[in-house]
This record gives sequence, structure tokens and C-alpha cells, in this order.
Amino acid sequence: MSSRSADVVIVGGGIVGAACAYECAAGGLSVMVLEESVVGGGATAAGMGHLVVMDDSEAQFQLTSLSVKMWNERVGAMPAGVEHLPCGTLWVAADEEEMAEVRRKHAFYAERGVAAEILDRRQLEEAEPHLRKGMAGGLLVPGDSVVYPPVAASWLLRECGAKVVSGVGVMTLRDGGVTLSDGEVIAAGAVVNAAGAKAVRLTPGIPVAPRKGHLVITDRYPGFVRHQLIELGYLKSAHSSSGDSVAFNAQPRKTGQVLIGSSRQYGVEHGGVDRPILSRMLSRAAEYMPEITGLTAIRTWTGFRAATPDKLPLIGPVPGTQGVWLATGHEGLGITTSLGTGRLLADQILKRTPPIPVEPYLPGRCMHE
Repeated sequence: MSSRSADVVIVGGGIVGAACAYECAAGGLSVMVLEESVVGGGATAAGMGHLVVMDDSEAQFQLTSLSVKMWNERVGAMPAGVEHLPCGTLWVAADEEEMAEVRRKHAFYAERGVAAEILDRRQLEEAEPHLRKGMAGGLLVPGDSVVYPPVAASWLLRECGAKVVSGVGVMTLRDGGVTLSDGEVIAAGAVVNAAGAKAVRLTPGIPVAPRKGHLVITDRYPGFVRHQLIELGYLKSAHSSSGDSVAFNAQPRKTGQVLIGSSRQYGVEHGGVDRPILSRMLSRAAEYMPEITGLTAIRTWTGFRAATPDKLPLIGPVPGTQGVWLATGHEGLGITTSLGTGRLLADQILKRTPPIPVEPYLPGRCMHE
């Protein structure tokens, strides 16, 4: 047994767990965060740090737009190591079919007050000189930005004063607390499972599957990429719920480096670099930016994102429990949606009215008691 306790115990010290801790502490609750490895490791360290308003569904739009607004309110207070870069997102259209998608996205954003600008072929070439010539155009969303997620997670936890316990394994979650791997029981009024792709081990039955992704970062080439670049074909691969896929995704970093993605793999358990997938990913990048093959890569790594069947996270109480909550299933949008997730979770725990409806994200939509 143990004498340790907190109003809220959060399992997982990634960006989502840190954001939940921040919002719960802001609501006056005492918070303890349990992390089996290091704060900001796991999927947080394997994320691109892209803060992006998305439009796959109204629920996705509401959560991403709320979160981006919250990020914009906070980044000024964060340390320089967060490397905030207000570069905007440029969705690249290779052909006229994808330009139709540009126009649809532009209308969607305009209806909801999100600034966006359609670029024609010439404007696209001026905005990103290293893109392949002859593409149809693109959509520029200037309010999107980039951060370095591990430092942001550490800052959130320091700022909120949560007690962080690293290097501990959690065996079980239960009403009233958690049991650690050494048998210690920590009492809590609320327990939050924010363990990402590993959340299913602690809460069996939740529809969360690990999705493996690769990233490559280059040496410093300031100005080579000016915006977060995403091919509109990315949407097709992101919507695939099975099989391996790659898409062009290149990001400028404040350091002058270029971060290159992206890949998605289901059903893969090993965390090593998959050379055939990596080769496909870099070949796809070269189709869009031929000169990218001349850059020097200095590091390649992988991570596992927690994916759900309907592409929305699980934020709320576990059905059939009195004090166990979920904050997982964010897949490739965990960095963006972390702050909004923290707000929605804390509002539910504290019985406050949330800024957006929580129903689309409640675990009960896809679980049964």
C-alpha cells in the first residue's frame, strides 16, 4: 500500500497527458503524472509538431480549431526550446482533381472563419521554389504553425506544478486509484489513461490500435522549405484504415532543418526503421521536391500513434467505471489536439460546461459496459 495520493492521477507523460495535467491543475486539482519512461518520449517525440486545423469532419474541425487557438494563446509564454514557427500549412495540389479539393477545403474554412488562400500554379512556385514545377496550385492556411513537442510537454508539467514520477510501470487502473508494477497503490479521485498506443493494455476493449510512422530530419538548410507542406493525396492515405501507405509531408524547423514524413503502418510491432517503407517515403518526397535528394539526413526514427476506427480520440469516462477516464486515440493529431483534449477532460471531471460539445469524443460511442 501507499500513502501517496492525488485528486487526479494521469498515466502517461506525453503531450496529451501533460495537457490534461495542466488543465486539471488550473482547475484547482492536485495532479500526479506517472510515466514509465521519460516525459515527452513515445509518440510525442515521434510527432512532427504540426499545429493544424483539420476538416475531415465537423468534430475534428472543432477540436483542432479549439486546440490551435489554445496553442496560440500559450506559445508566447513557452521557452525558446519549444521552437514555435508560425510557418502556416500549404496543401499542395498536383492536378486539377486535387484543386477541386483545394476549393472545397477553402469554402469549408471560410464558412467557419479560418483564414485560407487559394494559390494558382505561379503563386505556388513563388511560395515554394523547390517544389516540382507544373503542379496545379495549393491552399495556404497561414494560422497553422510548428512546435517541438517534447519541450512543450515538459513545460506544461513544470508550469502546472504536477508531481511527475518517471520510470514507473502501472499494472492496473481502478476506481479510486492505480496499482504500480511493484504493488504500490496510489489513491486518486480520478484516474486518466493517457498512455497513447499502450492505453489498451490498461483499459482492455477500447478500439485503439498502434499505427507506426517514420520520420527523417536533415542537416540545416534554411529556407529550403518555407511552409509545412502536405500533398492533398495525404488525405487518401490517412483515411486508409489498413495496409501501408506513404505521403509527401515536409516541415521547416526553426533550426533550419527539414523534417520529412510521412508513413503509416498497421499491424507492425517492432520499432525499428523499415527500410522499404523509408525508401518509399523518401521517393514520394522526391516526386514533389526533386532537390530534396541532395540534402543530408542526420537522423531517422519511428513511433507508434494511437489510432481509432472513426479518426476521433477517446476523451471522457470509461463506461462502467466511476473514476477512470480516457485521453487517447489521437493518431497523427495528438500534438495539435492535446490542449483541447486537456480542456475537455478537465471540464468533464470538474463538471464544467466545455467550449465545444464533448459527445463526438466520448468513449461510450464505441464501447459497451
